[in-house]
Amino acid sequence: MTSTPTLYHCPQTRGGTTLWMNEELGAPCSVKLLDIKKAEHKASDYLAINPMGKIPTLVHDGVTTTEAAAICAYLADAFADRGLAPSTSDAKRGLYYRWMFFAPSCIEPAMLDKFSGSERQNPGSAGHGRVEDVLTSIDHALENGPYLLGDQFSAADIVFGSTLNFAMMFGAFDKKPLYTEYVDRLMARPAAKTSLEKNAAYTAELGWE
Repeated sequence: MTSTPTLYHCPQTRGGTTLWMNEELGAPCSVKLLDIKKAEHKASDYLAINPMGKIPTLVHDGVTTTEAAAICAYLADAFADRGLAPSTSDAKRGLYYRWMFFAPSCIEPAMLDKFSGSERQNPGSAGHGRVEDVLTSIDHALENGPYLLGDQFSAADIVFGSTLNFAMMFGAFDKKPLYTEYVDRLMARPAAKTSLEKNAAYTAELGWE
C-alpha cells in the first residue's frame, strides 16, 4: 500500500455502503465529504475524477474506482489481510462475485420496478428479469446462512445487505423473516454501527436536518 485511499462520501447516498466497508477494514481510507445539496458532486474538480458526478468514488495510487460494489471489491483485495474476500484460489470466489454484483444489477432495478409499479412487457429484455425471480434468488442466496458464503462474512454481505436493507426500509420488498434476520445480523456488527454513527456526524457537519 503506497498511499492512503481517498473515499469521497456523502450521507444518504450509496456512499453508506462503502463507508461501512471502510469501517470493517479498520478505516484505512481518508474520507472526503461532499455536500450534494450544494451540488459539490457536480463541481468541475470532482467531475474530472468521476464524470458521472456520483458518490461514492475511491481514488488510490492515481487510480479511480467508482460504483459502490466495485469499490468494496477493490478495497477487499487491497486489504486482503482483513479477510473480507475469498482468495483468488478459493472455490467461493465465484459465489462471492455472484452475490456482490447481483445486488446492483438485479436487486436495485427490481426495487425500482416495485417503487414505480411498472410491469415490464418483456422482462427477458431487462438484465434482472422479473421481480419474482429476483426475490426467489435472494431466498436462495440466504438459505444457507448466516452469510452469503455460509459462515464467512465478506464484502459481498456489505453490498448485498445494504441494498436489501434499503429495499425493505422503503417498502419495495416485504420484510420477510429470512430477510430481516439477515439484515439485523449485519447491522449488529460493530463496524456497521460505527458507520451509522459517523454518517450521523457527517449529516450534522453538513448542517442537514
